[in-house]
Amino acid sequence: MKSLAAFTLVPILCFAFQDIGSKLGGMDWLTKGYAAWPMMIAPALMLLLLIKNRELIRDPRRGSNFSQVIKIVSCLFLIPNVFAAIGYSWLAVISVLSSLTILVADRQLKRQGRA
Repeated sequence: MKSLAAFTLVPILCFAFQDIGSKLGGMDWLTKGYAAWPMMIAPALMLLLLIKNRELIRDPRRGSNFSQVIKIVSCLFLIPNVFAAIGYSWLAVISVLSSLTILVADRQLKRQGRA
């Protein structure tokens, strides 16, 4: 859960720092890429975390919180990454696919755990 929290908070904090620093602080070196790249890397890291902890999702008593949080966070990053894929970089398609894979794999792992 600590890794998932880090993968969630770092891109959000980068966006906040980029917005505040570029507008109020006059820091011109804080570009949109400073905030966009952590947002695009986070879903891929969360997918690796899901693969590593797939046993938690199969056991609903131990991993129900992990399953819910990773689904919510992947949905949180899905929409901005779709816009990033359209307007910023085509590499955001990897993040979109990672987020969709998390949503589908979570459901499949839960079904396997019930059976």
